[in-house]
Amino acid sequence: MALVLLTGASRGIGRAACVSLGRAGHRVFATMRDLGKATELLAITREESLPISVLAMDVDSDESVRRGINEIINEYGPIDVLVNNAGIERHGSVEELAFKEFKAVMETNYFGAIRCIQAVLPSMRTRGSGCIINVTSIAGRLSFSPMGSYAASKFALEAISEALAQEVKELGIRVAIVQPGIISTDMANDITDASAKSVYPHSRRLAGLIDASLRTPTYPEVVGNKIRDIIESDSPQLRYPVGPDAEPFFAWRTSMIDEQWIDYWATTNDQTWYTSVKRDFGLDV
Repeated sequence: MALVLLTGASRGIGRAACVSLGRAGHRVFATMRDLGKATELLAITREESLPISVLAMDVDSDESVRRGINEIINEYGPIDVLVNNAGIERHGSVEELAFKEFKAVMETNYFGAIRCIQAVLPSMRTRGSGCIINVTSIAGRLSFSPMGSYAASKFALEAISEALAQEVKELGIRVAIVQPGIISTDMANDITDASAKSVYPHSRRLAGLIDASLRTPTYPEVVGNKIRDIIESDSPQLRYPVGPDAEPFFAWRTSMIDEQWIDYWATTNDQTWYTSVKRDFGLDV
């Protein structure tokens, strides 16, 4: 059984992954910024006597990450698996979204993952084993408004993951990228609220697309179980699209050249866009 450190464990995919791993017998250290949000995970852990410990760790802080990981290693031994799941989402047009929000998204989603990777790699390299799983998104491979800031952070995490995989493969360390599609989480449901005023039409279009997808929801447990499967395998596979719409989204994007994709989302007439999405992707938005 592996000793697993997972970030962003308070809800959604992170919590589901912790429960899946704990039920499989793995020793899980579930980390989050605010321990006040651990109520449901702690209740499941107590009820099922799962090997899960909940710890406070802020991936935005060098000191918090260093202290948290050192405490685990000193008391329990080396970390076998790091799951970088912590993430935030801010949506808005490039013009209208506050600059501080761009920085916040990159700080958590990209730099936060790097902090954790750099903290666990020395011991993994010394042992010649380990696994690093970075949770990105379909937005790590395709970008659409108004999620430019989020997609930028996930594109960056995909790029650094690919470079890291090249660096550590011969050291016996695996790197995997998990790419969830639209999953029924608080984050996804927040995007369906298109009440914010914008001079651009894309917010309400994306809200409609996600709302349509969530009518047949895919739950976080699907992603949590995939993370467990990756840990328990020895596959060298790098990318894992997860959810019934992940591969179709990628196929939708690759069916168009860049200029066509831009034109698709740039359509000024809402009804034309809605009709096109239903025709090409099968969603009534």
